Order: sequence, then C-alpha cells, then structure tokens
Amino acid sequence: MEMMGYIVKMEWEKLGFGPVSTDFMYSMKCCEDGNFVQGNLTHYGNIQFSPFAAVLNYGQGIIEGLKVNRKEDGRLLLFRPDQHALRMKMGAQRMCMPSPSIHQFIHAVKQTALANIRWVPPPGKGSLYIRPLLIGSGPVLGVGPAPEYMFLTYASPVGNYFKQDKTPLSLYVEEEEVRAFSGGVGGVKSVSNYGPVLKALVRAKSLGFSDVLYLDSVNKKYLEEVSAANIFTLKGNVISTPPTSGTILPGITRKSIIEIARGLGFQVEERSISVHELTEADEVFCTGTAVGVAAVGSVTYRGTRFEFKVGENTVCQALGSTLVGIQTGLIEDKEEWIINIH
Repeated sequence: MEMMGYIVKMEWEKLGFGPVSTDFMYSMKCCEDGNFVQGNLTHYGNIQFSPFAAVLNYGQGIIEGLKVNRKEDGRLLLFRPDQHALRMKMGAQRMCMPSPSIHQFIHAVKQTALANIRWVPPPGKGSLYIRPLLIGSGPVLGVGPAPEYMFLTYASPVGNYFKQDKTPLSLYVEEEEVRAFSGGVGGVKSVSNYGPVLKALVRAKSLGFSDVLYLDSVNKKYLEEVSAANIFTLKGNVISTPPTSGTILPGITRKSIIEIARGLGFQVEERSISVHELTEADEVFCTGTAVGVAAVGSVTYRGTRFEFKVGENTVCQALGSTLVGIQTGLIEDKEEWIINIH
C-alpha cells in the first residue's frame, strides 16, 4: 500500500468487511476503585494478558461497533457515539463489569479515528469501523468477576458487511438452535453471544443462504434477530420490529430507523411478530451498524420460500438512503446525531 495524500492508496471498491491492520489503537485500564484512568494511544499490535484472564475463561467481555465516514471536505463524521457508550454501560452492568464513562468512551473513539485518519475511506467508498472492546483482563480460576479490566478501541476500514454487496439477502429460519433466552444476555453485546450462532450460520451459508433468522426460544414461533442484525417487516404503512425485551439487542441503527420512519409518516410497532406473518409482508429488512439497512429478498421457513419487494422505490431503500445521508453529511442532521471529529 502507498500513501495518496493523507489517505492510504488501496482498492477501495474491493473493500469488504474484514480485519485490516491500521496504525494505532487506544487503551486504558480500570483502577481498583472501579474507575478507568486516562488512556493512551499505542501502535496497533497484539495485546498480552494472563491465560487465566476472565474474558478467555468465562467470556467476561463486551463489544461495540461504530462507523466513521469522510465528507467531501475531509471532515470526519461519527454517528451517535453516546448511544453506543450507554449501551456498553448497560451491558457492563449485566456482565458485572465496570465501564468507562460516556466521555471516556467518546474520547477514545475520537482519538482512534484521528490517529487512523489515513485509513478512513474516501467519500462513498466505505467507512472506518471502530471496535470498542471491554474485557475482564485480570486472572481468575474460580467463576467470578475479574480483578482487572481493560478497555480498547481499534479500527479497520470496511465496505459492505455481506459479500454479495447490494444483492438482497436470503435468510433461513432456524428452528433447532436458539440465539438467546429469557433471563440471559441476548439483549447486550456480550462476546459470548456470537460464538453460539456460528453453527447455524455456517450451516445456512453452506446451503446458499446469506444469514440466519432466529426464533424465540420458548414457542419457536416469533421472530427475534438475524445473527448480527435486527429485523423489520413492512405491511402497507405499518413497520414492525420485535421488542427489545431482554433477548434482542437494542440496536442503535434499529433505534435510528424507527425514529426516521416515524418522521416520514410510517406507523412503527414494536411487537411480537409471528413467523407466519412473513406470508403477508410486503418488505423485510435488517438493520445494524455493520449491515446498515439491508433488504431481504427472501426468507425460507420449513422448505417454503417467501419473497419480498426489493430494489427501487421501496421503503427499505428510502430509509437506508436517509440514514446514510445523515451519516455522511448529505442530509441535514436535525436530531444532532452526528459529531464532527475533524
């Protein structure tokens, strides 16, 4: 790779969603009083801690994910970092962990973005994905909270999450494996939430599907989530999405799309959605920081394939275009969701 001005020269059009080693990362540790001390930037590289670390032995860790976009004038735009900080605090409470303050979280994200500014893709070519990570880094043997915690933020330039780019998704309804259950940690971004979805995800992809759509663990009847995204359905002027009642992650993109949709005059319902309602849906789409707003072309359930409207002049496209417009500075940010960091 060569430098082109202050932007790394690479084939941005071929950028996918995978790890790219950038220049710097930010880290800080928790004091014994439960508060995090001021962190610092270091060159990106491997981290070192005990094999007994709580995150390695008992999965005591929380992740987040944000995107930084570059405007034509060179400014960097960060989307709703306060909401991500609040979600991390909520998750940390559930996982019995201290967490950085909202100010510390946003400061770390800003510092990481600025230190890796040459890796922020040109306008329209992708985003710089920032990954905050809160882990129990201290050693434990018996089950219990770690004696020490580490907060890291690092970055990678990314393109589309799904390899098929803008091709509508094909989802497979999983009935055997479950993603979350009542009283568990399905509603927080625990690192332990994602390993269990791999079995069903790999199986679905081997059959040619894009991703898995999970059902509730009790009735095996109500829609929950895709592996790493929230799900929405549209019928007429009504947009529906499952409620975040403990088993479903309260996505920041989900929250934003609900607010955008209501502002555009749609009726939005947060309610239980039976898998059988897919037969009547006009559109289905997924939302998430990584996926953005992704149209679902079909859902397969018990061997039956249900297809939905996709492409031009769809509600999904309108919502996605509005969201991206706000995130990239092309549409006025009336809600003050954007922070300019450069």
